[in-house]
Amino acid sequence: MQQQDTLIPENTSAAADKAAASTMQAAVITAPETIEVQEAPIPEPQTGQVRLRLQGCGLCASSIPVWEGRDWFTYPVEAGNPGHEGWGIIDAVGEGVEGLKAGDRVAALSYKSYAQYDLADADKVVKLPEALADKPFPGEPLGCAMNIFRRSQIEAGQTVAILGIGFLGALLVQLAKHAGARVIAISQRDFSLDIAKKCGADEVVKMDDHYKIIEKVSELTNGNFCERVLECTGKEWPLNLAGELCAERGRLIIAGFHQDGMRQVNIQLWNWRGLDVINAHERDPQEYITGIREAVTAVEQGIINPDMLYTHTFTLDEIEQAFHHLATRPDGFVKALITL
Repeated sequence: MQQQDTLIPENTSAAADKAAASTMQAAVITAPETIEVQEAPIPEPQTGQVRLRLQGCGLCASSIPVWEGRDWFTYPVEAGNPGHEGWGIIDAVGEGVEGLKAGDRVAALSYKSYAQYDLADADKVVKLPEALADKPFPGEPLGCAMNIFRRSQIEAGQTVAILGIGFLGALLVQLAKHAGARVIAISQRDFSLDIAKKCGADEVVKMDDHYKIIEKVSELTNGNFCERVLECTGKEWPLNLAGELCAERGRLIIAGFHQDGMRQVNIQLWNWRGLDVINAHERDPQEYITGIREAVTAVEQGIINPDMLYTHTFTLDEIEQAFHHLATRPDGFVKALITL
């Protein structure tokens, strides 16, 4: 009996260790505004894929609708979804993958990164240099900022207005200043305007009264308005305000993610001023990867400094609190990261 008593706990322990090695912790949105951390199978990389042991994942405002709930969503959502701003260490490589190996630290374009592990196609992974070894790197939003900046065609000597100073808007202030532009930052929160100043904005304007803002920008530009206007809010009113701030033959760049319905815009004004209107959202994954690569260089060279914009950090167990912050944006909030 003593021998049998000894063997049973040993076998049980081995079975538990084996089960633990095959499962991971992952966040699951089980219902609107309800997230649970559950056990889920660790995914296995298929041909052309790598697996990441994630170090962190950023929270994106585009995830708010699935968290809040919409008629077209079904619950529970897949484990780890919609986390798409992950970075970490490759720990397994599928067949046919070249140029990547276990131990490489990377940012990836993947979609279930509110978890300890996620899979990514090998061509949607960007290696991170040793110089960034100790830095968080949510590649997708950093790459998005680079792509928007490129499509904005901002040049030295231009006056650029940026509406909405969150994570994206603050990065674009830095990029526009580095390009030699004069930057007018427009945002609702006093904290956001302070961030804009730290990022190099030449002028800051409170986003409160539509016509007062137009008058103020007209005054700042001697009535000429702005060669480039970037709308980063995803809301209808600031989008129409952005058109009003554009100079004749200026360029209006839609950088905000408009995801909650139709928009009414002043096409008459856009026509009359001869505006180029650019929807700066990419849909080709390889364009995102191009942006992430450019972001790696920009951070490494000090062209952009996202560190001061990572204002809140949460563990995976605290992800529900993180989503509440993302939706309500308390004072001092810019960007939240989930660390793993």
